[in-house]
Amino acid sequence: MPTITVNVDDDLKARMDEHPEINWSEVTRQAIEEKIEALEVMDELTSESELTEGDVQEIADKINESGRERVDGESA
Repeated sequence: MPTITVNVDDDLKARMDEHPEINWSEVTRQAIEEKIEALEVMDELTSESELTEGDVQEIADKINESGRERVDGESA
């Protein structure tokens, strides 16, 4: 099995060290696998799309703004 290296800042490493019972390599592997699976689904869903990258970015920006407004409204 190939090996990768992940860099984390000192604060995060100290927080990880507070939980030696956790297999951080496995946590990282699972996170990467979940992200890859999500990307593959997105690739499949958009494979025949006529949207440009600019269109996608514009939609993503609107979703992010809507999410920020929702979070701000819930925390007020």
